[in-house]
Amino acid sequence: MDQGSALELGRQGLQVALMVALPLLAVSLFTGLAVSVFQAITSVQEMTLTFVPKLIGVGLVMVLMGSWMLTTVVSFTTVCFEHMAKVGR
Repeated sequence: MDQGSALELGRQGLQVALMVALPLLAVSLFTGLAVSVFQAITSVQEMTLTFVPKLIGVGLVMVLMGSWMLTTVVSFTTVCFEHMAKVGR
């Protein structure tokens, strides 16, 4: 394996990691923002209030997009194993 293919594999790894993590992080971010606005409007300053909506939102995203995430990670892992097999030759 030359330097270019190693860099390409690393770039693909970062891209897959971002693609898989971004939906979860986005839902968590926007849910936290909505709960913070709600807390500011109603003057409810309960610290544990943010965890339950975030947990529900991330769980929903995992249920809805989990198969796509798993397929993406497995296909990248297959590409990595194919590259490892080529190195051994």
